[in-house]
Amino acid sequence: MIILHGFIAVYEILMSTNLSDVQEQAVTGRESSAPCSAIPELTPREYYRLPWSLTDNGISWLEVTDACNLACEGCYRPHEENHKSLEQIAEELEVFKRHRKSDCMSLAGGDPLVHPQIVEIVRMVREGGWKPVINTNGLALGPKLLKKLKDAGVAGFTFHIDTTQIRSDSEANEEKGHNPLRTKFAKMLAAEGDITCSFNQTVSVETLDQVKDTVTWAQQYPDIVHTVVFILFRSPGLIGDYEYYANGNKVSLDDNYDDSAWGGSNLLQAKHIVAKIREVDPDFEPSAYLSGTVNPDSTKWLIAARVASKDQGFGYVGPKFMEYVQHLHHMFKGTWLSYSSPKMTGRGRLTTALFSLVDSSMRAVGKRFFGSIRKSQSSIRDRLHLQAFTIIQPVDMLTDGRMDMCDGCPDMTVHEGELYWSCRLEEIKRYGCFVHAVPRGRKEPLQPTIN
Repeated sequence: MIILHGFIAVYEILMSTNLSDVQEQAVTGRESSAPCSAIPELTPREYYRLPWSLTDNGISWLEVTDACNLACEGCYRPHEENHKSLEQIAEELEVFKRHRKSDCMSLAGGDPLVHPQIVEIVRMVREGGWKPVINTNGLALGPKLLKKLKDAGVAGFTFHIDTTQIRSDSEANEEKGHNPLRTKFAKMLAAEGDITCSFNQTVSVETLDQVKDTVTWAQQYPDIVHTVVFILFRSPGLIGDYEYYANGNKVSLDDNYDDSAWGGSNLLQAKHIVAKIREVDPDFEPSAYLSGTVNPDSTKWLIAARVASKDQGFGYVGPKFMEYVQHLHHMFKGTWLSYSSPKMTGRGRLTTALFSLVDSSMRAVGKRFFGSIRKSQSSIRDRLHLQAFTIIQPVDMLTDGRMDMCDGCPDMTVHEGELYWSCRLEEIKRYGCFVHAVPRGRKEPLQPTIN
């Protein structure tokens, strides 16, 4: 009975996968040469496949405006002053209520903080039963607005800060130069208290090596930096030899998605990010994933959760931990878990003790922690935290023209009463349908051969 109550007390421990809280880039392309050495071949069947689906998911995605106070390389949203009214937002929340259960609601755009009624929107989302998480570049956030948002019920922030941006508050041209700004936002949220803090960063082949700097920085702050998300860059320049059609008519993707030299000339995959992280943290090991809609071996969302004190890390949770936490949350709360509060993610000692019963990786974490205590490198009173690292690999183009999307996408949004992938919403707005690809010179896609 004690163990049962312990499990109930920590069923929310799973680190956030809000990586979602990011907009997936919409276009992809040809095979790339490996941009770094010692590339691991990921084996998703060894990880826990998150049970998220179209109708029952950890996250939903509410776009409140296209307006933004910053321009990012490769952004596919028009910067229009088209703030949605509270009535429009209420209607879209009703669509989510009818069609999709979720733990949290990502508020996105554009930048949602430029919406003049963002505080009221946060309150509406919270009163609707979701955890409101704001996806923002942070330019409009200060202590006064943060206080109002906290009072309205905000659960977390995901800050988009990287070298795709020309920022007035950080003039860095390398990712490590943005770390002081990231630290500023993390400490601002920590001072307000009990707000989840996440960061996302777009990565191209040109900035791949800089992933190490971001990971090294984040691992210094497991108590206030709860999640770091790496989103692989996609642009029309990396697509390959295809033609594109909508409603039977040939179209150009350049009409929807601006190309950018920032992205380099090669495509990245999740395994390239894993290899880079292991250069600074050899113990890095994913434990959960979402696969593709076409390719079962693709890892569209790849998640690792680290157990660490302020002074050192003790390893990563295993697939069984992820599985038990998800199902316990669904059993008692009725939704799959996507965000936990800092209070919950700070209970790493209890979590390690309980889940050591079912997860061999957690047993290894416990052995390392107590070994550190015996060596007087740690104290039994040290607080352990769970810190997540997530890698998002957006849509991939297959050789026959099929597009491999995220299966169980957390970033589904509402448009005219229907659910759509948010990363391809501009196609729906422009053509009323998704664009499909045909290998150049063929009128129909190649069909897979079944032996």
